[in-house]
Amino acid sequence: MFYLTEVEDYIRVEPKLFGIPTIEAVEQQLKETYADYYDKELGKVVSVIDVLRVGEGILIPGDGAAYYNSTFTLLVWKPEMHELVYGIVSEITNFGAFIDMGNMRGMMHISQTMEDYVSFSKTNTLTGKSSKKVLKQGDLCAARIVAISHKGDEPKIGLTMRQPGLGKLEWIKEDAIKKEKDVKKAERTEEKEAKGKKGVKKKNA
Repeated sequence: MFYLTEVEDYIRVEPKLFGIPTIEAVEQQLKETYADYYDKELGKVVSVIDVLRVGEGILIPGDGAAYYNSTFTLLVWKPEMHELVYGIVSEITNFGAFIDMGNMRGMMHISQTMEDYVSFSKTNTLTGKSSKKVLKQGDLCAARIVAISHKGDEPKIGLTMRQPGLGKLEWIKEDAIKKEKDVKKAERTEEKEAKGKKGVKKKNA
């Protein structure tokens, strides 16, 4: 889930940024500090949106930098259980697929890729035995977060596509077309049955 988060913190501005206006120096330092930044409570920082306030600078003996008590707004993405996510298959392995969600990568076990018995081929694809569906690198997918582990620098995110409305986007589109055809077929059958019943009533009359 994406959030706009207001943060107050002392920002260490390096001497190389002293020649520009303070608010610009703080903003540049924030962009460097929060590039690829992740925190369990805060989430993954996507962008520094705005610097709202910069206080007086503080110098610490022995440190050439200046510290500014600043308030700023961050755009963050925090993965949440059962969240629906979209991404692109970045890697296929014999145990599953890795999905690039833009800000982070998620991992999907081979058993969670589709409702079928799935096998790994030498062409680096995952193929369903009955459905013949194929998942490969570069495919666009819709998945759901089913596991989050915070061990390490970044969380490990577990995904599934074994739920209605999930999967490779092409599969979802094909399923929607098939469902629409089935509904129309059922409607035509009902109409024929209704006409047949009317015909029988007229004969009986």
